[in-house]
Amino acid sequence: MNKSILIMGLMLGFNTFMRAQHQEVHEKPDIWKGKQNQTEDTTSLLNAFKKGHIHGHFRYYFMATDNEKNLSDYHANAAGGGIRFETANFHGFQFGVSGFYVFNLGSSDLTKLDPTTGQSNRYEIGLFDQEDPTNGKDIDRLEEFFLKYNYKKSHISFGRQLLNTPFINLQDGRMRPTGVEGVWGETNDIKNTKIEGGWLYAISPRGTTKWYSVGESIGLYPVGVNTEGVKSGYADHLESKGIAMLGVNTNVNKFLKVQAWEMYVENILNTVLLQVDAEFSLKNTSKLFAAGQIVRQNAIKEGGNDNPTKTYFEKDGKSLTYGAKVGWKNKDLEASFNYNRITAEGRYLMPREWGREPFFTFMPRERNEGLGDVHAFMGKINYNMPKKGLKTSLAMGYYQLPDVKNFRLNKYGLPSYAQINADVRYTFEGTLKGLEAQLLLAHKFKNGYVYDNYKFVINKVNMTLYNFILNYHF
Repeated sequence: MNKSILIMGLMLGFNTFMRAQHQEVHEKPDIWKGKQNQTEDTTSLLNAFKKGHIHGHFRYYFMATDNEKNLSDYHANAAGGGIRFETANFHGFQFGVSGFYVFNLGSSDLTKLDPTTGQSNRYEIGLFDQEDPTNGKDIDRLEEFFLKYNYKKSHISFGRQLLNTPFINLQDGRMRPTGVEGVWGETNDIKNTKIEGGWLYAISPRGTTKWYSVGESIGLYPVGVNTEGVKSGYADHLESKGIAMLGVNTNVNKFLKVQAWEMYVENILNTVLLQVDAEFSLKNTSKLFAAGQIVRQNAIKEGGNDNPTKTYFEKDGKSLTYGAKVGWKNKDLEASFNYNRITAEGRYLMPREWGREPFFTFMPRERNEGLGDVHAFMGKINYNMPKKGLKTSLAMGYYQLPDVKNFRLNKYGLPSYAQINADVRYTFEGTLKGLEAQLLLAHKFKNGYVYDNYKFVINKVNMTLYNFILNYHF
């Protein structure tokens, strides 16, 4: 890849980002005109809107993929902004709404297939519209539109909202996160315990602009192959009424935390997670920590479709994964070693459209979803300098996977690999307060056999991914 593209992309993005700030407009509707002498009614619905909170967000993202020689490289520049508004409390009720727009400022042709392998772009397309790679201007979405009721330390909300759970989460490593629609509640009225859960019936995945039913949302991203090695046929062929989720987090004592989650995807699959975290204080203000996790999955009925070639989770299918981590930390430094095992019982399957995996060995820009018989190891060091507004992270991982032609346990043809990530984040103060910058570099080394077939290499291994992000919050 011509390295000048990287420099030009960063400069273009920063200039555009600063122009976006100058175009910021604040309008305060004169709704009280002619009523200045009237006493303000703090119990009125109007006052709840007037005393509401507005949050604005501009975002710029430059991404580039540098693949192995003779394979296609890609780059993309994306910029956008959005507004979020939430009313003040009105007899326990609150209303919230938010929206975001994205523009393509100049990118590779993301519709062009690599001439050597016939493979399409993997990463950069997620900055825009996954369903329409040619769409560079009309990329907007109503992300939140909900009504929430608060009671003591609990609340319940209905509508479009943003959630973070082990299985469905924001996964906001692109321009916009994944959104969900449904009913979601949370209670903190039990001492040292948080219980949350609900029923979700629509999802708008990261990198899309529309809202989809639960079944429709699975298969918007690449579908890989089924256990026979044929391209999976579940896209547009899955039926599900919705997702029921329940999570319980409790602090057993000052040293021990336990969380348990269950996600029931009607007609497709059921997943249960149990995780225990422990933390022990040392004399020098530092701490030792450790955690263990286990995840169990089972197919429900025929896994989404009674036709085996169009189902998502094969009939009677199941998977088991478990992991552990140990580490040490103080106020500035944290170091950990992490391990995860997916057994050979079956593939761990979770729609990539819904969120990133909850494994301790997860590293941004790759996943182990769709795999079985995995041994994953990852070491990580975080070093923060709060007074300088700087956060740094270095992570290295090794992932031993099944052979790329072991279709039963390798859905996406990903060979064993090693990965290294370097992440630097800076928070500005003074005149530029509200501005945050991030640089993430990720490189993946091939360790598995690929049979001289570069479709198992492009956008997967022997590649470097550059990410530069600017966020401005107000």
